[in-house]
Amino acid sequence: MAKYRVLNPATGEIVETFDVATDAEIEQTLAAADAAYRDWRDRSVQERAAAVKRVAELFIERKDELARLIALEMGKSLAESADEVDFAASIIDYYAVYGPGLITDQEIPSTIPGKATIEHLPVGALLGVMPWNFPYYQVARFAAPNLVLGNTIVLKHADICARSALAVQAIMEEAGIPVGGYQNVFASHDQIATMIADPRVQGVSLTGSERAGAIIGAQAGQHLKKCVLELGGIDPMVVLDADDVAGVAKAAWDFRVYNGGQVCNSNKRMIVMDDIYDEFVAELRRLADGLVPGDQLDLGEGQFVPMSSRAAAETVNAQVQKAVAAGATLEAGGVLSDGPGAYFSPAVLTGVPRDSESYREEIFGPVATVYRVYSDEEALELANDCDLGLGGSVFSTDEARAARVASRLEVGMTHVNTIAAEAAELPFGGVKRSGFGREMGPVGIGEFANRRLSFVAK
Repeated sequence: MAKYRVLNPATGEIVETFDVATDAEIEQTLAAADAAYRDWRDRSVQERAAAVKRVAELFIERKDELARLIALEMGKSLAESADEVDFAASIIDYYAVYGPGLITDQEIPSTIPGKATIEHLPVGALLGVMPWNFPYYQVARFAAPNLVLGNTIVLKHADICARSALAVQAIMEEAGIPVGGYQNVFASHDQIATMIADPRVQGVSLTGSERAGAIIGAQAGQHLKKCVLELGGIDPMVVLDADDVAGVAKAAWDFRVYNGGQVCNSNKRMIVMDDIYDEFVAELRRLADGLVPGDQLDLGEGQFVPMSSRAAAETVNAQVQKAVAAGATLEAGGVLSDGPGAYFSPAVLTGVPRDSESYREEIFGPVATVYRVYSDEEALELANDCDLGLGGSVFSTDEARAARVASRLEVGMTHVNTIAAEAAELPFGGVKRSGFGREMGPVGIGEFANRRLSFVAK
């Protein structure tokens, strides 16, 4: 059975297929992960960090090759693919450099005579279930901190990212991660459940849809396993005022169509004050007009990339058409290409009725949805009227005003005068139905740590 495959979304051509693992291979993977853990955890944190540091170096050394792999697999441009390799390398390097300091023992005061210390210890083999939209970045933020901590990794990647998934394992092993310490596995859904149930697996991290998160979270809970879930987002971008409305609109557009609009924390709801709304929408319309499909491996000016698959493009097209049927206005773009290619032209959508199904749906594609509001309170009420709570941003020339509104957003990450601050040292994660747990930054390394109390009486 060949489920995993590389398929060029620009053409629909299947480039290569890969067999799903057998149950015997899954057992071998788990045995190897457990055996490697017992060696890896006993090495010094400096030795583990040195190997992880080498992983980051190899990412940079092979940037062009790695970028081309994911551009072909999921359709992002070569330039954006190279940026992702750089970002992934920066996360891996961050934990190699700062990770040891983040997990040093911490002595705490005690009312009982003695020395009380909080230790940060590994727990065992972990399962990661990763998405296709950022094939390296998603892996880096899960694997790097846990490898430094002393855990081992079994990585089930998306079924369209087979080549890049294998490339990451090869780099890990070349860098000095022991065989079994980081393993890619082409697992089925049933095999994922088997691995979560297995006592050798001590935790699971998933980045994906609400539906996938509910399934994985239930399986983890049934077997009393810790899990981290980073799920969807319909992040608000609130624009209260601007000296340069066109400039803010351009920033909004660029972020919304980045990676084909397939970004969890993209600014999927642009909430704009009435007095600048018309100018803001006019600029978005101008930016959307005249774009044509392009080759992600050789993208030209005025061209847009395919989405990750024809099915993904068709889903976004259906969502836009449903919104229009409910009363929304398609201001520009929104054309699904003919043929097998996964092209959907970046779109501007306004007037989505708040009582419609469309208002509650995440559109995981290049669609800028804009809402008109008349006060800060109305903007805030609309921003929080959402089941998801990943991130959000507020723009104003009055920083204090923007900060007051941002402080009341029901999200895991707030931003003032920037859409999304993203760096290796900044934690990432959400609340509500966007999941729980954090990755990256100083807290990301603690999600799968045994924060053990060590007490020595005096």
